[in-house]
Amino acid sequence: MKYFLLLLILVLSACTATPEVTSKSSSTDVMRLIEKTAVNAPKGVKSTFQFSIQASGIERKVVYLNTELDYRDRRNITVALHPKTIVAFTKKYGSSPEAYFINKNIEVTGEAKQIKIWFGFNGKRSQKYYFQTHIRVKSISQIKVLN
Repeated sequence: MKYFLLLLILVLSACTATPEVTSKSSSTDVMRLIEKTAVNAPKGVKSTFQFSIQASGIERKVVYLNTELDYRDRRNITVALHPKTIVAFTKKYGSSPEAYFINKNIEVTGEAKQIKIWFGFNGKRSQKYYFQTHIRVKSISQIKVLN
């Protein structure tokens, strides 16, 4: 009798309606975008994307805006700002983009592409690499702050 009652409770609880939980967020689904860029490689995915920027860095006069604190994180999307864009941005806003965009939600229009990143050792390229998803920004009209 105990087992029958337990079974009945389990069956009846499985029949109850559960409300569907949906997110109304307009933020780009990062993992889905990374998957699309991998499938389309070497071609990219052109669109307008929305991200929250967590970190930034500069290398060879290019500013990199990252959606994760660790740019090597597989969930990271990198927005790469061309040096001419950096100059135009600094002139227009009076601030460097690597500091300005931290902890802000942005909208960027462009092409997300899978980029091969080679590991180096003692200044030489090794045989090891990994992939990152990058969106190159060549004009300040391609990027704006949402909030």
